[in-house]
Amino acid sequence: MTTLAGDGPQSVANNISAFTVALAGNPNTGKSTLFNRLTGVRQRTGNYPGVTVEKKLGVMKLHRQSVSVIDLPGTYSLAATSADERVVVDVLSGHLTGQPRPDVVVCVVDATNLLRHLFLASQIAETGLPVVIALNMMDAAGEQGLVIDIPLLRQRLGVPIVETVAARGEGIDELKHAIAESHRNRAALSPVPWPAVVTESLEHIRTSMPAGMAASLTQAELIRLLFDEDSAIADRIRWFPAQRIHHIGFARQHLRERGFDPSSAEAMIRYGHLARLTDNIVTRPLQPRATTSESIDAVLTHRVWGLIVFVLMMFAVFWSIYRGAEPITNLIGAVFSAFGSWVGGLLADMPVLQSLIVDGVIAGVGAVAGFLPQILILFFFIALLEDSGYMARAAHLMDKLFSWCGLSGRSFVPLLSGYACAIPAVMASRTIDNPKARLATILVTPLMSCSARLPVYVLLIGAFIEPRYGATIAALVLFAMHMVGLMIALPMAWMFNRVIFKTKRTPFVLEMPLYRAPHMRDVVLRMWDKGKDFVTTAGTVIVAVSILIWALSYFPRPASLAGHETAAFTQHIADQRHVDAAEARHLIQTTHELQRQLDAHISGAYLEQSYLGHMGKTVQPIFAPAGFDWKITVGVLGSFPAREVIISTMGILYNLGSDVDEGSDSLKATLRGSHWPDGTPVFTIPVVLAIMIFFALCMQCGATLAVIGREAGWKWSVLTFTYMSILAWIAAVLTYQAGTWIATAA
Repeated sequence: MTTLAGDGPQSVANNISAFTVALAGNPNTGKSTLFNRLTGVRQRTGNYPGVTVEKKLGVMKLHRQSVSVIDLPGTYSLAATSADERVVVDVLSGHLTGQPRPDVVVCVVDATNLLRHLFLASQIAETGLPVVIALNMMDAAGEQGLVIDIPLLRQRLGVPIVETVAARGEGIDELKHAIAESHRNRAALSPVPWPAVVTESLEHIRTSMPAGMAASLTQAELIRLLFDEDSAIADRIRWFPAQRIHHIGFARQHLRERGFDPSSAEAMIRYGHLARLTDNIVTRPLQPRATTSESIDAVLTHRVWGLIVFVLMMFAVFWSIYRGAEPITNLIGAVFSAFGSWVGGLLADMPVLQSLIVDGVIAGVGAVAGFLPQILILFFFIALLEDSGYMARAAHLMDKLFSWCGLSGRSFVPLLSGYACAIPAVMASRTIDNPKARLATILVTPLMSCSARLPVYVLLIGAFIEPRYGATIAALVLFAMHMVGLMIALPMAWMFNRVIFKTKRTPFVLEMPLYRAPHMRDVVLRMWDKGKDFVTTAGTVIVAVSILIWALSYFPRPASLAGHETAAFTQHIADQRHVDAAEARHLIQTTHELQRQLDAHISGAYLEQSYLGHMGKTVQPIFAPAGFDWKITVGVLGSFPAREVIISTMGILYNLGSDVDEGSDSLKATLRGSHWPDGTPVFTIPVVLAIMIFFALCMQCGATLAVIGREAGWKWSVLTFTYMSILAWIAAVLTYQAGTWIATAA
């Protein structure tokens, strides 16, 4: 690695104080890996104020000083169009609220593509910030036979240049020294010598605006106003279209009259300048070497073999999330159940507080903890696929499949992950660069049939489909329930892109990074970061919603109800056993199963008389066209925070207790024996199909809504809940009505 000339590290340290460093660069340059190397575990994530763009902040130790490090979103240019690119512009110019302007910018440059990656560094240099070039992936350059004259390049550019291999931690100490030196000396990259016509156009923009505004804009911001069609600078100073034409239109026309196209002039002039600076810097072999990445791509991007490998790999990811998390999730559930029982015993004399703590708080925290294994496993695989370079190939392979509905290939992994759990799937959409495609993906991801829906399918298919039609039809129905969401999701994505966003699909352009062995330290850091992010954001909402549902299902709790149910159950046992009331009471007190049945009857009565029970009876007419009775309706309402709650809710409603599961024979038999007052069965095949369709399409997951609100904004969370609920109701009604008509006609 190259060592910088000049003062030693200690002399530099004596001249610096704590400051802020920003890492900038094109996507797939190893910028995030370098960030992890510089900061280690001393980092945190969040969103920039007012913008749903991820912000990564860290602390770097530099000669006993604590230096703040910002990992900016990857961008190819400061001609910002997307939200994350605009964040880069605003941070570098110091116009982002709550984020101080950095003191030094480290431009992470791919050593295998020097000229193109220096384009962004050249733009950043015009902001007036000191620049350090981290020439990353030097190992890949060596594999391709490239020889870079670093001393000559440093001399021509006029800034510190450090060779790094971030994946192996090489060059990190030298980079830290260069950052300190740049902060002290404020080294500036060689400026672009703009032609006179550009200088004249910039001056026209400056003189055409109010003096105060002109004084507040830097030369770099004027350049962006001149060359960018959709200028982030113009948006920031709130120019109306007429003002843009007045201030910029003449300047661009001046360029055209002198033979420069405003849309391409910057690239032509800037690349020309950079080409002169890098002339004779890179020596290439006479015969280009076949790289390892090219050899692997011959298989992995093949239209047949590549697709086969992709399907197998995604199946492995899906299976790991779907099944791999199950033992850990079950263990977490058992731990929280045991803890709840222990706490419940301590609070036995305070029943209201006992229920609040056990059924509200502990159950809510347990729900948060139960999602963590799936989230950690998902982001483990995402980190592996991204860091290895395979994710870009997967997006390329799947792009054509989604092109008709306005999504890109990057949407596939979140949609597939949604079959395990929508929460990590929504979070996985962060890998989608296009903000509108990301939002459309988020809106349809909850339609994927997640694992929480499976208990509903297993219960109803096992109780009604398999006994009548056999295992083969039952398996086909289960498969169909998992496919219905996908069949609806793609048309909904098309509608969102055409009706709400009103945008045409943009060409899918993605640079194929080199294949690299993922560094497990970085992978673990990503897992930790995403898990912590989920617990501290969505987790609080999940617990709050759990407490709210507990309150609705617990209150009011009339004291006389337990006595009434006890008397009725005692009389039932007396009639059944042909004994008197005293003997019946003794049997109940001494027989564990009878005591359990009595407790279940009392719980069911309390739930029926609760606010949630009254709500179910009130809204039951809305669900009547789908064939739902009031008990099914209560089960639906109680399942909005989490779908799987319907199993325990139905157990309580049918006096079986809350500890039943989808495999419970007693619950299946009770459902089959449920009748309307006129004696007709409640659960016919059309009703069963309508319930499953409703659960397949409805948004019944408070945690997912919380994550959508966190990732995209609460208005989109409300939209998701609204459209999915309406869609589910319509589909359930159509299923029931059509099924009933077919059954009657047959």
